Amino acid sequence: MRSKQTGVTFIGWMLLLIPLAICLYAALRLTPIYLNYMKVARTLEQVKSELKDGGASTAAIRNSLEKHLDIEQVEFPSVKDIKITRNGKGFDVEAEYDDQAPLFSNVFVLVTFHKTVTLGGGGASD
Repeated sequence: MRSKQTGVTFIGWMLLLIPLAICLYAALRLTPIYLNYMKVARTLEQVKSELKDGGASTAAIRNSLEKHLDIEQVEFPSVKDIKITRNGKGFDVEAEYDDQAPLFSNVFVLVTFHKTVTLGGGGASD
C-alpha cells in the first residue's frame, strides 16, 4: 500500500517566506524615519501649545522650534527647512520634507512627510 505525502515543500516555503522577509526588512529600515517624523510632529505641537496666545513673532517661533528640535535631537529637517508663513492673525508652521531609506544596494524607499500647525487661530492638519 502506497502512502501519499501532503504538505508544503521546501520550495513552497521559500516562495511564501521570501516576500514576507522583504516586507519585514523594509519595515525595519523605515522605522527610524517614522520615529523621526513623530519627533518633528511632537515638536510642532509643543511649539503650538507654548505659543498659543497668538502674540508670537517669526523670530520667537524659530527660537522655540530650535529649542524643541534640540531637545528631541532632530537633525533633519533643520529649523531652516521649516516654513513659517503669516495666516491672517496667526502663523502657519509647516514641515514638509522627503526622507529615504536604503533597501538593497541602489534601491531606496522614498517617504514624503507633511505636517502643518496653525498658531494664533484655526486648527492643525496632517
